[in-house]
Amino acid sequence: MEPSGDGNMATTDEKSARPRRYLLLLLVAVAAIAVDFATKEWALATFRQGESVDVIGSFLQFTLVFNTGAAFSMGTEYTWVFTIVATLVVLGIAYIGLRVRSVWWGITLGLMMGGAAGNLVDRFFREPEPFHGAVVDFIRLPNWPVFNLADSCVVVGACLVVFLTFRGIDLDGTLASDDKTEATTGEDDGEGRKNT
Repeated sequence: MEPSGDGNMATTDEKSARPRRYLLLLLVAVAAIAVDFATKEWALATFRQGESVDVIGSFLQFTLVFNTGAAFSMGTEYTWVFTIVATLVVLGIAYIGLRVRSVWWGITLGLMMGGAAGNLVDRFFREPEPFHGAVVDFIRLPNWPVFNLADSCVVVGACLVVFLTFRGIDLDGTLASDDKTEATTGEDDGEGRKNT
């Protein structure tokens, strides 16, 4: 009896699915970086530092500020540390992304990678010096620190991570419940063979 080609086909499908998802991750990341950079350049060309402009009354304002620290402007004297951490995050996502075969995980990690890299561009290339550059923030909401689109990408990506994890969707697109069912079925079959 000739071996079935289903196994080979499944293996081929998995290999072909990987670059598509990784490419999706990279495209989302590049798009996030591009949009973030463009909006920051627009804010720099349009507003003066500290200037506030109402967009939707006092609910949404554009206020140009420069942040040399982390979230909430904490740790401004350790800018180089945040630069290194952000670089490691981007590299880590790039590595994990090689395992992604899920469209949603591709989008999620792409957003997080693009957001981290978007602010990393500021750290590397903006004043006052490389590794100590100030991040450009310009979006203000009530009772919330000023942020930018890169920050938004990271937050949305983090929320999607929680959602996908809660739904039990693995990086390869399978459901964790399916894996448990297959494992249970395999154990039952093994016991059946032993009893036979």
